[in-house]
Amino acid sequence: MNRHRTARAAAALAAATLALTSCAGIPAHPTAEAPQSPREPATAAAPGPARETPAGDAAAAAKALAALAAIPAKGRAPKTGYEREKFGPAWKDVDRNGCDTRNDTLRRDLTGIQVKPGTNGCVVLSGQLADAYTGQAVDFTRGSGPGVDIDHLVPLSDAWQKGAQGWDQDKRERFANDPANLAATSASVNRSKGDADLATWLPPARPHWCAYASGIVTVKANHGVWMTPAEHQRATEILIDCTKS
Repeated sequence: MNRHRTARAAAALAAATLALTSCAGIPAHPTAEAPQSPREPATAAAPGPARETPAGDAAAAAKALAALAAIPAKGRAPKTGYEREKFGPAWKDVDRNGCDTRNDTLRRDLTGIQVKPGTNGCVVLSGQLADAYTGQAVDFTRGSGPGVDIDHLVPLSDAWQKGAQGWDQDKRERFANDPANLAATSASVNRSKGDADLATWLPPARPHWCAYASGIVTVKANHGVWMTPAEHQRATEILIDCTKS
């Protein structure tokens, strides 16, 4: 009798030991069966813009990086005395083609445009913008409220604090109407930017950072506008990323 009880106890102990051993093995590879968290892709390291930089943007970035070396890095001057009118009327026909700079830019950047009869093809009434700043399509209809604005890549106020105070009126007007410094974008984005420089604002669409930074550096180099140390550093970082293969 005692021998039977002892045998049954031994068998029960062996079964319990086997069960514990089997259970202990389940979490040995906890990630093998566990589903991935849906937020994991968002927390993964975002690829730098250089990984998908178009060849044209990469070439422009390399050229801008070389120009950046000649742009001084120093503190901004006071904004005292700045007025939009110091850069001429908005907008002016500086190239004397019979059309003001705003409409020139709309005709350049929009597709499917309709122009106002009797204006020699100048005044844009409607069109569609593939907004590089946001990566979205924007419809433009003249007189229907803010939809599309013309952005100064280098804001006039920023230029005023970084060299333009010492320019004559003619140079300021040419700067304000330089096609290289102008881009059509959605009104909301343009107004969110305000007069921010490259160190404090970038377009929402990251794929456009290369072209945006290259454009700003090129304009500043061409017109003799300096950068703050923070802006100079940010431009360097972006452009180096953009030139990587």
